[in-house]
Amino acid sequence: MTRTLLVDDEEPAREGLRQLLAAVPDVEIVGEAANGEQAIEKISELKPDLVLLDIQMPGASGLEVAACLPRPRPKIVFCTAFDQYAVDAFELHAVDYLLKPVNRVRLGQAIARVRAKSESEAAADVDRVAEAVHGKCTRLLVRSGDRFRIIPQKEVVYFSSEGGLTRLNTRDRQYVLDPTLNDLEERLDPNLFFRISRCAIVNLDSVTEVRPLIGGVASVALHGGTVLEVSRRRVKDLLDRLEGGGSTRTERSSHN
Repeated sequence: MTRTLLVDDEEPAREGLRQLLAAVPDVEIVGEAANGEQAIEKISELKPDLVLLDIQMPGASGLEVAACLPRPRPKIVFCTAFDQYAVDAFELHAVDYLLKPVNRVRLGQAIARVRAKSESEAAADVDRVAEAVHGKCTRLLVRSGDRFRIIPQKEVVYFSSEGGLTRLNTRDRQYVLDPTLNDLEERLDPNLFFRISRCAIVNLDSVTEVRPLIGGVASVALHGGTVLEVSRRRVKDLLDRLEGGGSTRTERSSHN
């Protein structure tokens, strides 16, 4: 039995999927969500095998929801009204998707395809299409007590790695999140964030001062008063980025 979660901000769309799924063998609908935050909470709570995930939703898109989910994530079939360009990208990366309005035959085919994939194959497909269609994820999933919160990237002051935990720091709070700094570096907007050392990634808009130190290293002061060390080989790149120059990709060849 494939335990399935329906995610769509429109009740008629969810009702249509419920009716169509009634004819698909071995599918159990375990819950529904009407937006991205509800989807993340329901996925964490119910741990479905499959999510039928709308893309265009208020708050957080389906692609952002998928990118935010910690692994192992459930298998995902996207539901989309996107134009042909986006559909081509889905097909190129072999991601399972349904064009609205959904029909019973295509729904059955998509579920059969996604069932046949391993978890790692399905996760890799989603990662590639999120990059191709939508660009970098602009929100991050963090734990807050027994719930999850979605934090927009622009609210982040810096990320740090301490005691084996990855921490997201805003101006007034600190959260623990699952991805490592290396994983985050691949997901974050490279125009907004910069890796200053093995232990920290800063929001460039939060840097208030760079202080050169003896030995070629430096420190950065951030909004809120936090001061972090910049590794010697990254000082020049940081200054270039703060001036609006420099590369967003070649810098990542070293994590010192």
